[in-house]
Amino acid sequence: MPLSDSVPKDALSGERDYHDSCRAALSVMIDDAQKQVTVGEHASASGADAEVLGYQLRSQAKELRELPEGPLFFGRLDFARDAPAAGDHAGQEYHIGRMRISHDPSAPPMVVDWRAPVARAFYQASPRNPQGVAVRRRFGWSPVGRGDSADLTSLEDEHLSEGEARESSIVTSEIERPRIGPMRDIAATIQPEQDDLVRESLTSSLCVQGAPGTGKTAVGLHRAAYLLYTHPQRMQRGGMLILGPNRAFLSYISEVLPALGETGVRQSTLEDEIARHPATAQDNDAAAIIKHDIRMADVMYRALYAQVCADRVRPLVVPDGSYRWRVPEDELQQIVRDVLAEEPAYAVGRERVRTRVVRAMQQQAEHRAGPRPRTWLEKISRARPLTTLLNAIWPTARPEHVLGDLLAHPDFLAAAAEGVLDPDEQKALLWPKPPRSHKSARWSAADLVLLDELAGLITRPAGYGHVVIDEAQDLSPMQCRAVARRSLFGSLTILGDLAQGTTPWAARDWRHFLNHLGKPDAVIAPLTTGFRVPGPVADIANSLLEHLDVHVPPARSLRRDGEANIEATHDTATAVVTAVNAALEQAGSIGVITADAETHRLHDALRAAGIQASGPAALGARVTVVPASAAKGLEYDHVVVVEPAAIAEAEPRGMNRLYVALTRAVSRLHIIHSKPLPAALRP
Repeated sequence: MPLSDSVPKDALSGERDYHDSCRAALSVMIDDAQKQVTVGEHASASGADAEVLGYQLRSQAKELRELPEGPLFFGRLDFARDAPAAGDHAGQEYHIGRMRISHDPSAPPMVVDWRAPVARAFYQASPRNPQGVAVRRRFGWSPVGRGDSADLTSLEDEHLSEGEARESSIVTSEIERPRIGPMRDIAATIQPEQDDLVRESLTSSLCVQGAPGTGKTAVGLHRAAYLLYTHPQRMQRGGMLILGPNRAFLSYISEVLPALGETGVRQSTLEDEIARHPATAQDNDAAAIIKHDIRMADVMYRALYAQVCADRVRPLVVPDGSYRWRVPEDELQQIVRDVLAEEPAYAVGRERVRTRVVRAMQQQAEHRAGPRPRTWLEKISRARPLTTLLNAIWPTARPEHVLGDLLAHPDFLAAAAEGVLDPDEQKALLWPKPPRSHKSARWSAADLVLLDELAGLITRPAGYGHVVIDEAQDLSPMQCRAVARRSLFGSLTILGDLAQGTTPWAARDWRHFLNHLGKPDAVIAPLTTGFRVPGPVADIANSLLEHLDVHVPPARSLRRDGEANIEATHDTATAVVTAVNAALEQAGSIGVITADAETHRLHDALRAAGIQASGPAALGARVTVVPASAAKGLEYDHVVVVEPAAIAEAEPRGMNRLYVALTRAVSRLHIIHSKPLPAALRP
């Protein structure tokens, strides 16, 4: 029941009044934040301190002004007065919401942030382990409201201290609410096993193997919000990066963190992160697979350091007025060998050679004429004979030059790939027609990964404090290395499903995959309980698992509602129009998923029937036609999968792609086919 029999009739009215008070307090917080910006502009401080203070105050005011509309709390905890487990919270009441709200920063909060330690009991307390909680209250809000107090429509009380166990209709209705528009946060419905992952330590890297509908993406985003709240200074110093598989997916999840009070987090694709140039060339399958292979890391290293040659050393003589400072050949060779043994970044190594050669001359000069000033050291460091020597034995390097030479010159590639790639693989890598210059070269998406590898060898990037990677199973070993360079001293949250791996280089095993990311000791946590995908849909999807090339546990759905049916037809376009018209009679979004080559035909058929259909990038569209290659990560209430055999046959890992398509439905699945179904889908 929405309202427990034990709840007084005026409880709803009292909670609405309390929400009005919280709304007024939030308005005061917003006004105070703006006043602090005005006052801070006249603060007396050094230039740097004033700039930092101003940035912090303006950011705080901006974040408060731009908070999305919505309810200010979704739950309440009433701690028992005499329960030892309640500790300092005995007898206290706490409203739980997406951010802390109070009349004054020093006053007790009117609303406690869901990430605060005391709020954890809201997600973890149970009749068997009430954790000092007497009553847990949940609030039901109108799904079409803006968070006004009148939108509070119901509430439920669970008397945990009395051992009362009940299924929450509020949680159920929120989970099963129709999906239209961008992804919503799940702060009100986080389950205990999800909460454990959300609150995992910052120092731990976490890999979540999540079956469809288990909320792995939401868990990753809420963990990001939790870390930003718990470690604000460390996150501000190191930064946080959210990596998604494509821009449509990033648009889909873009409102989750702002709804949780966190803005300014970089959300990007890996392609955008590493793009030194536009990807204007297209590799054939063989070349792309080799370029993404982990062996290319050795080839890139060899190609870069092939430029370093101690054998080119000649004795160095640097004129200095009436003096001549000399560094013999054997000493120079030893300097180069020592620096190589230290394995610094390539550019750092070049400067170390310069510094040590200058030091050798400095020792001679000081032995003869006493300590040398800084200006002398700078002059000697820039001396032409020294620069000429460096250019000969440790020349400057640009990634484009190294990779361009590698792909254009068979002899250079053969030397770098000897014992690593066989002759046929080397031939597949070479440009059919080399460009006239490095500036006119056209790079493929796989080339950009190799350019990033070389750039990381030359100058190592600063990296982020924490990186969240969604749909991680599709990353190649070389792409993993690009992520690892950006999280060398930070931690990772890795989200994925091996069964949904569709690229030729997709991961088959998480432990091996984690080695490429530089996090071999990351915790691997499975999520198998589905909250979004209904049982009938999960059953059909699970039938494909034994036909895939990975081993993952089947999804277990808590929902036995929903529908799944299969329709054979001679005219798929007409059947799709009929199915979409039927779906339009019910609430929710509709996704038509088909093999990429068929999207235009079905889009035209729907338009001819008077049905306005959009592409996957159009958030909030009622009807969307989605190529199977772009369906990953998206959700629709009603999904029409067209011609499963065509999806399965379109690429080497087509069965994995079909598994993705079948698991996009959160209410109803309708399969339409004219060709024979894949064996896994036959009754």
